[in-house]
Amino acid sequence: QVHLVESGGGSVQGGGSLRLSCAASGRSWNNYAMGWFRQAPGKDRFVVAAISRDSDSTWLSAEVAGRFVISRDNAKNTMYLQMNNLEPEDTAVYYCAAREVSELEIREYQYKYWGQGTAVTVSS
Repeated sequence: QVHLVESGGGSVQGGGSLRLSCAASGRSWNNYAMGWFRQAPGKDRFVVAAISRDSDSTWLSAEVAGRFVISRDNAKNTMYLQMNNLEPEDTAVYYCAAREVSELEIREYQYKYWGQGTAVTVSS
């Protein structure tokens, strides 16, 4: 069992930055690939970033590439999403997720463990 807790959300003006954290606990977390997903009001949830177990592979959606950076520190059991140059369109609840395989994955149904989410609001 893996328990995930997101933090770092909040309200920011457009152009600003936030860093989300995902603290993990549980057995073998360091063997898992991780991802960040977001769900905007009235819309479906979709992946924005993913990272492999050893950080040798990362992926960013076209909407956030060049502005967001995904990383993880296995020694601290924490994954991060550095979000720069935020836009109102980035307003959403952000979720972290883990899958019991080391390889990077962007398909939502492949993820087994989910956090409760942290809200990000970007004003224009």
